[in-house]
Amino acid sequence: MVDLFLGKVLVTNNRDKDELDTEREILLRLQNRVVLLFFGSADCPKCQDFAPTLKEFFVHLTDEFYVERSAQLVLLYISMDESEDQQKKFLKDMPKRWLFLPYEDLYKKELEMMFNVEEIPTVVVLRPDCTVITSNAVDEISRLGPDCFRNWQEAADIIDRSFMLAEEFDNLHLRSITDPLRRLKYKVEDKKKKKKKKKKKSKMWGEEEEEEEEEEEEEGEGKGQEPWG
Repeated sequence: MVDLFLGKVLVTNNRDKDELDTEREILLRLQNRVVLLFFGSADCPKCQDFAPTLKEFFVHLTDEFYVERSAQLVLLYISMDESEDQQKKFLKDMPKRWLFLPYEDLYKKELEMMFNVEEIPTVVVLRPDCTVITSNAVDEISRLGPDCFRNWQEAADIIDRSFMLAEEFDNLHLRSITDPLRRLKYKVEDKKKKKKKKKKKSKMWGEEEEEEEEEEEEEGEGKGQEPWG
């Protein structure tokens, strides 16, 4: 995946429009992630209809308000807009974590041909190695919502499954910053308790066996004695 954008400039859709233009920055942002290439345009009615769905989909997987940990997901907007103003207008209400190519970058056309984009909106889903999971996930995202990512994550061989949707941990207690330390502490203490129980049981069994052996010895001695008289 990283090779696909090495030597390119990726822009973050935040207020400062931060640029990722070094190999290290692009590597850190894209490696070991599922990447969505969203081909769209501000003057496309279907794109306008689909954009709120895609925005909600992305936010529910990456915003810590909805998930315990952001999913390993990157979305890159590939503009088919007729002007830079149109592109800015379209991205204005989109998530700040989205990335996009500068409007003047002709690499957008190369990507369009590379992935055989014949209509917009199109969302191409890629594995970290640049191979295609889904050539157009627009319908899948519209029907299944965030559940799509679970399928893509498995198909992409991304092992980390630690993210949770908010409804999956509604009943859990709020966690403090020291929670991992406390859980580790309790885990160690539990192990110690289990070891103590095992030692106690083995000790009790040993005492019972000794008592049984003593009883047998006493019975043996009684049998060896001659009766009175």
